[in-house]
Amino acid sequence: MRAARWPSIARRIRVPLSFALAVFYCWLSRPTAKSIVFGALVAIPGLLIRALASGHVQKNEQLTTSGPYAYTRNPLYLGSMILAGGFAIAARSWVIVVAMSIIFIAIYLPVILSEEAFLRRNFAGFDEYASRVPRLLPRISAVGNHEVRFSWDLYRKHREYNAILGAVVMFAALASKLLLLSK
Repeated sequence: MRAARWPSIARRIRVPLSFALAVFYCWLSRPTAKSIVFGALVAIPGLLIRALASGHVQKNEQLTTSGPYAYTRNPLYLGSMILAGGFAIAARSWVIVVAMSIIFIAIYLPVILSEEAFLRRNFAGFDEYASRVPRLLPRISAVGNHEVRFSWDLYRKHREYNAILGAVVMFAALASKLLLLSK
């Protein structure tokens, strides 16, 4: 019973937890100009993957197999992992790398499995889709619906622009810390 409840709890706490952990992230980080630039260069593809995914997904309405969902079943989480990798590089802290890895395993993996169970129950084609498209690491070639185009309306509906704003704030905080430490 307890194990079945954890994905629900993890789903609810993942965003507020990330805000709380941002404070510790800034405190533990030891950025340099190079680490911030390289981290941002790694983070940008993560943000792009998240943006593309949000412009395709129709949550709880249909099984999405277009856009980045033709390469991986969880492009939003893949994008988040890449984004987190960029933040870790920018921070230059092994403690942050370990913490992000633990958070992914403890929070995001159970949520992914729970969401897949939901999709399996609600969409008849999920098992066939899951047999052809990997859970997280993307395929080289696309599988799925190529007719559906990116939708700015879906992007705005899912408020994915908040991820970009959050990334800008975090990198600005690192740059500010770097400036403060260099005085």
